[in-house]
Amino acid sequence: MTVTPSPKKAVASLVSYRPALGKSANKDLIRLSANESALGWAPKVEEALRKMPFQLNHYDVPQSAELHNAIAKRYGLEAERILSANGSDELIGLICTAYLEDGDEAIHTQYGFLVFPQATTIAGGVPVVAADEGLTASVDNILAAVTERTKIIFLANPNNPTGTLLSEAEVRRLHAGLPSHVILVLDWAYAEYVAEGMSYGARMVEAFENVVMFRTFSKMHGLAAQRLGWGYFPSKIRDVLASIRPPFSINTIANVMGIAAIEDRAFQDKSFSHNQKWQSEFPKRMAEIGLSVNETHANFFLIDFSGHNVPSAKQAVQFMSDKGILLREMVPYKLDDYLRISIGTDEEMEIVLSAFQELMEKNQ
Repeated sequence: MTVTPSPKKAVASLVSYRPALGKSANKDLIRLSANESALGWAPKVEEALRKMPFQLNHYDVPQSAELHNAIAKRYGLEAERILSANGSDELIGLICTAYLEDGDEAIHTQYGFLVFPQATTIAGGVPVVAADEGLTASVDNILAAVTERTKIIFLANPNNPTGTLLSEAEVRRLHAGLPSHVILVLDWAYAEYVAEGMSYGARMVEAFENVVMFRTFSKMHGLAAQRLGWGYFPSKIRDVLASIRPPFSINTIANVMGIAAIEDRAFQDKSFSHNQKWQSEFPKRMAEIGLSVNETHANFFLIDFSGHNVPSAKQAVQFMSDKGILLREMVPYKLDDYLRISIGTDEEMEIVLSAFQELMEKNQ
């Protein structure tokens, strides 16, 4: 019997996270499944690309001081605490690789980002689930799950896919209840969409040696294809991650686009206002149609198909797909009765609402 190469057991057991990007013969596909920017990218990004001297035969610098200074200026941070990466996903993997010995535990919430347990497992750690209360992370349940083997706590806030938000007081209560050797990871991917701001996350990083914050250019800044993220760290943790991060994981074009995007405040204000409009309007319009939509603090919603006289989530996603509208099924999160929909342009949202109206009429 021939013995073939086998991955380590932890990797073989993984249920991989795969975003739903979809394919359609319909050239006018409305893709609202991946929480991307509704309005594209900033005008200053296009200007920067036109002016860029393309010398793609040269490696870029491992870390762009210009990018870090732009981020620091925009958010009132200390540039030397910033580490940029190939999306915040890379930072999630790096923190697990650096701080989890085999068998160490990393806690994530019940409906937290699926990359958290995936990265934990790949690093040889043990993912531990803290049950949510409803669809919201529970500080009490997270703290109750802490053991002597716990090394990392992952908290996405606002949370993907539920759109729920823990208050500053609750996040600080969580940190206060942790042993000092446990790292609290604040995944702030959707922070730009929160009306009251999320600056306290950075202040916690500056005040404590065991808090880190991850951010991304993939959402409001509209650079999902460029895979650009960054983190804010205590100096010791930043140095550790910088030492194991591949030296050229960020490409030259991403750096140029990131600097331009972070400096275009007018575009950010426009994107925020657009998102605020639909955060308020979409649930009301859907209620008139007869469908329940959860309140959100991000750029997406969960639509609930568990009620009476409504189609199933499976029927709804197929109906919308047939019309060239791509939504995200929640089966990987065991939320089979829900679909997630990202906020699109005004035109796309009106088309979606009309399609849901037609779906409900067909279901009568």
